[in-house]
Amino acid sequence: MILQPGHGEIPADLYLPATAPNVLWGRLPCAADTAVLTVDPGTEVTIDTLSHEGILEDQGRDPLAYFGTHGVAADEVLEDAIAVAASQGLRDPSVDGPHLVTGPIAIRGAEPGDLITMTLVTATPRVPYGVISNRHGRGALPGEYPRGGLNVSVFATVDEDPAGALLGTMPRTPGGPHDVRFPLRPFLGIMGVAVAGDERPHSVPPGAHGGNIDINLLVEGTSLHLPVQVPGALAYVGDPHFAQGDGEVALTAMEASLRVTVRFDLIKREAALAAFGEIVGPLAETADYLVPTGMDEDLDVAVQNCVRAAIDLLYARFGMDESLAFAYLSAATDFNISQVVDLVKGVHARIRVSDFE
Repeated sequence: MILQPGHGEIPADLYLPATAPNVLWGRLPCAADTAVLTVDPGTEVTIDTLSHEGILEDQGRDPLAYFGTHGVAADEVLEDAIAVAASQGLRDPSVDGPHLVTGPIAIRGAEPGDLITMTLVTATPRVPYGVISNRHGRGALPGEYPRGGLNVSVFATVDEDPAGALLGTMPRTPGGPHDVRFPLRPFLGIMGVAVAGDERPHSVPPGAHGGNIDINLLVEGTSLHLPVQVPGALAYVGDPHFAQGDGEVALTAMEASLRVTVRFDLIKREAALAAFGEIVGPLAETADYLVPTGMDEDLDVAVQNCVRAAIDLLYARFGMDESLAFAYLSAATDFNISQVVDLVKGVHARIRVSDFE
């Protein structure tokens, strides 16, 4: 099914489409921005997100034409993607990033020092195809890929296995008869809150505000805790993925538009300190893991920042002595590279909650 704006299942009572007034392209919200929606804590909102793949300038900024060259029928191209691509003034490609975000959404009562928790309740593909790109000398191997300096965008389709699980399918060789298939685990690469001040941050580097963190653990049923920087928090989502490996080494993963339902909860400062201690950046949570993060342009420093955040979390949450926490992390916790392609590199740790029960 193609989930055009306003059509198909909309699980929540509130719905936010990805129309031009509701999106930012290449920049993230700041304190000077006005919320497009205001909700009470605990509210679920169904949100349409748009992938930047297929609408960027190096792909013609014409999704009908771009996807048409890959055999996609006109009625299977998203109408909101067509409208945003045709809009003027949303993005300056010389200074702005590529990502589209939907929002911002204000949460009543949120103040700096509190935490906002964004829980991904549902994540549904809006189309049965996506794109994986390596461009502009970026990625983990700049200067080596893309070959010859030419941008590469690989078209991938969505299929089902006999059990009904979704798979991504892409070619093994250009024009070859054989494909490679991999499981899909849809998630949002961007979940964040507005920064203080009147300057919108670039959409590529992640930070304390969240943003382009690209943590592939954040699938349906998981949460992201973010320290509020401005009144109302002004939360937003975007950069939808169908699949991504840790590292996202080529620059993008399988990028494609999602319809998501997100619950926005508020944890006031005193309760946040009791639950997590003083967190200064994104903290993810799954059914099995607490997932502190570390970020820096230098991957070594990002790892160090993540280890420090994990030690602080273990002390605050479980009262664990710092030296013993350091030893525990070495023995029992995986530190994964979230991504290495977003200027600021990311690392996340997976701390098993069951070890402390």
